[in-house]
Amino acid sequence: MLHAYELRNDRLQPVAADAAQIVWWDLLNPTREEELGLEALLGLELPTHEDMQEIEVSSRLYSEDGGHFMTALIPSHTDGDDAVIEPVTFILCDHRLVTIRYTEPRVFSLFPQRAEKVALGLTCGEAIMLGLLEAVVDRLADILERAGRELDGISRRVFGQNDPARQDANYKATLQEIGRKGDLTSNIRDSLVTLERVLGYLRPKLGGTDKAVHEQAKALVADIRSLTDHADYMTQKITFLLDATLGLINIEQNGIIKIFSVAAVIFLPPTLVASMYGMNFDVMPELHWSYGYPLAIGIMILSAVVTYLVFKRRGWL
Repeated sequence: MLHAYELRNDRLQPVAADAAQIVWWDLLNPTREEELGLEALLGLELPTHEDMQEIEVSSRLYSEDGGHFMTALIPSHTDGDDAVIEPVTFILCDHRLVTIRYTEPRVFSLFPQRAEKVALGLTCGEAIMLGLLEAVVDRLADILERAGRELDGISRRVFGQNDPARQDANYKATLQEIGRKGDLTSNIRDSLVTLERVLGYLRPKLGGTDKAVHEQAKALVADIRSLTDHADYMTQKITFLLDATLGLINIEQNGIIKIFSVAAVIFLPPTLVASMYGMNFDVMPELHWSYGYPLAIGIMILSAVVTYLVFKRRGWL
């Protein structure tokens, strides 16, 4: 699918793909015919989906045939923890922009609608690209803020749970939630790293653009770096919560083992006494003594109590 836009009074206007003053072509899951038509128009070879998946910097940031090719990881489906991070390629050629994507980040539908209604100071393809990246960064900030609030809630549940029964039942769910937050934060950080690289590559190529475009790019770099630092902090917090939860699970397991250990210690001496009197020897005077049974029971109880008190006094229980 191919969307085309031109600038009218600093506003984006959707137009036909063959219009004369197009400043932005947005390719979503493009067909081969659409790619060939745009390649013939611009004199560029567009990257394939496989090319966009390459992780080498040289495959994501390069200049060729007068065009500047930049690929960044952009999140989509970000309402929950299952955000999808997919590559989006930005191509600048003669102050015109081409975007190629095989995913549908909300930014690419909301930004054109807003830019159509409100004058955002868009003057060229570079300004449109920076506007898109700014919207992406704002969205990433919102995701990190939401994830941070949810991590605070997890922390309160982990350290503020007083009911042992409920605590045991929640450990599995807590670990799963921490894992999802870890995956989300890792994906967001990967996106921020690629965005910073894109801007680092783009800024020297902004010659011939307004001063406001340069200032916007500089501000975006500062925002991305601050968000990256925040993502690093959240990663450390997630690691701490994971270690703390696993530590609490170990404490609970040790408590269970301790219960069995206490039972074994208490019942070991009575078991020994019972074993002695259960032996089938002919000469065992206590077997024919009327007080033999109460004596055996008393010895068993006394041995259990004495053993418990000794271990308790020593601090072994």
